[in-house]
Amino acid sequence: MIRNALAAGKKRSRPRHLLTGIISLFFLAAFLLLFIREPSVQTALMMVAVPCALWAAAILLPRLFPMDHLLLELIGFLCGLGVLLQYRYSPSRGLAQCLNCGAGYVAMIVCALAVRHIKNWKLLMLPIIAGCVGLIALPFVFRAANKGLGATAWVAFGSFNMQPSEIVKIAYLFVLAYFLSRRKVLIAMIYMAVMLGILVLQRDLGTAAIYGGTALVLLYASTGSFLLIVGILGAGLGAVSVLYALFRNSFFLTVQNRINNWLNPFVTYNQPGGGYQIVQGLIAMANGGMWGTGIGLGNADVIPAFHNDFIFAALMNEYGFLFALIIVCIYILIVLRCADIGLRSSSAFHALLSMGSGAMLAVQAFIIIGGVTKFIPMTGVTVPFLSYGGTSLVSCMGVLGIAQGVASRNERILREDSRIAQGEETL
Repeated sequence: MIRNALAAGKKRSRPRHLLTGIISLFFLAAFLLLFIREPSVQTALMMVAVPCALWAAAILLPRLFPMDHLLLELIGFLCGLGVLLQYRYSPSRGLAQCLNCGAGYVAMIVCALAVRHIKNWKLLMLPIIAGCVGLIALPFVFRAANKGLGATAWVAFGSFNMQPSEIVKIAYLFVLAYFLSRRKVLIAMIYMAVMLGILVLQRDLGTAAIYGGTALVLLYASTGSFLLIVGILGAGLGAVSVLYALFRNSFFLTVQNRINNWLNPFVTYNQPGGGYQIVQGLIAMANGGMWGTGIGLGNADVIPAFHNDFIFAALMNEYGFLFALIIVCIYILIVLRCADIGLRSSSAFHALLSMGSGAMLAVQAFIIIGGVTKFIPMTGVTVPFLSYGGTSLVSCMGVLGIAQGVASRNERILREDSRIAQGEETL
């Protein structure tokens, strides 16, 4: 029996090792092409360090902290791709993204361990809620660090900048999952309304859409009431429409400009804050064609903020439409994996946590990719794992760390049930 179990374990590990090897070879070849184009010691080190780091994360981490292997592989590939995209245009930014990835893995492990080991969340709810509201309202206090008509969602402490709403995402999931798993729908809706109201007052409508979309998915998963979702969605859209109609030329002037740029980017092309960014992004994606211009041969750096908001356009420019489609499929696969982990959970709280993690990633990816491709108006959110930025990357890794924690808990319960069953058979 022991021999059969070991043989089965080896068979299961072979596909994982093969996938890890393919991912490592991809980044080895990619950095090799960059090295051939512009030889440097730094690029040579990256050519070795990035594949080795991804291999270590995929192989060694599950031995130290029980995790879902497929989810870990997909996250690692996207993180490595983010480093590659940033390094190609700015080596210093690529190195900084490596550090951001390291911090993200730490956040993922911490969140996974919290989900796995913390049992009494009731005592933590009040401090978590107070911390969420305090953090997300912090930009109101430090408004001087956020001058201009855009979203006042950032705070600065000296040279250190952060976006509190990104960090609050993780706690936001815990609060919603806790109350909805206990059928306290009204409390969850009040909490959601408070958080969304603060974000709207900060003009951070992109993040508000992520928070709102995630909440709607969790509400439907916990109640099964389609009518409730339609009512909340209608009330929310109605409130935003009224505020926009009243203050579109003052408080929501940036939103008005973005809608104009979305509808007529070529008309506003030469205007300050006009459609130049959107048009250049569309041109870059069109120039990439089906197969892309090739690694190191693109010109997406002409797009303003290409390393943040428009990193997906830079991806399509050098790697082509087919590769971009594969990336979209990877996002979909991550979301489906999170849903599968949630469905296998024996606890409503943990099931909602995992589903909420996938929903949050799906909404964020849809909003930014839809904006870059001009499917919807552009918002200032980041492409998960690909865009440059420490706060965003750490929060995305932490969110999926929640799903990893649920997967780890599922595996532990399954092993305990197996041991109990074997003990009963022995008796």
